[in-house]
Amino acid sequence: MTLYGVGLGPGDPDLLTVRGRDVLADADVVYTPGRLSRAVATTHVPESRIGDLDFPMTRDEAKLRRAWKAAAAEIAPQAREGTAAFVTLGDPNVYSTFGHLRRTLAAFHPDVAVETVPGVSAVTAFTTALGVEITAGSSLTLHEAANGAAPTGPDRLVLFKVTDAPATHAGLTEAGYDVWFGRRLYMEDGETVVTDDPEELADRDYYTLAYAERGDLGDEPATAAFDAIDGGRVESDGGIVVEERATAESCGDALPEGGR
Repeated sequence: MTLYGVGLGPGDPDLLTVRGRDVLADADVVYTPGRLSRAVATTHVPESRIGDLDFPMTRDEAKLRRAWKAAAAEIAPQAREGTAAFVTLGDPNVYSTFGHLRRTLAAFHPDVAVETVPGVSAVTAFTTALGVEITAGSSLTLHEAANGAAPTGPDRLVLFKVTDAPATHAGLTEAGYDVWFGRRLYMEDGETVVTDDPEELADRDYYTLAYAERGDLGDEPATAAFDAIDGGRVESDGGIVVEERATAESCGDALPEGGR
């Protein structure tokens, strides 16, 4: 049969996709890699169908390989005989443990079919919580920023695992970025915090993210011009509508005559 990697979303059980909910409802056993993902999963799946796996908290690669090999050996028979699911917070392919399991199964149990069910990632949840719009054409990169790291790069950054917010903030502001933080967003466990003050997050927490944006971007979308137009009106043959029509047609779509 199949092993499904299911993204649970950022932590609120209501942010699981309909597809993810249906897969969990049909799965014979659902494996979780941690306490928080288990708490979300058990709002959709009874404890009797939750599978236990042991993952050591270590950076020792040899120990990690042994743990994933043991996990794959546990999961493979279940996936061959029926339907199994492995859940992770966020999306299974974005900074997730699911990739380790998929690679281990491919190496030792290549006959097991694997499918992925995407989830709402921390990236999109974070931008929503902050009210940040990543406009078309923006350059954006994702980084880990544990232990005070302050990686730089394009105009916009989303940083995961910000365990020393003051040090990360200092490094990014020195490099010309404005920085906002979010902690335990859309999670029922722990206090949710959204702030631009790193001292509010001085204690370490694995589930802290940061959004950094260079302060001198100066780019605005076309619709920002509405504020300068009397009453917000744009004639049907105005530049904005003409641009939208040209963009749509270049993508193979057609807008109706006379507007949208």
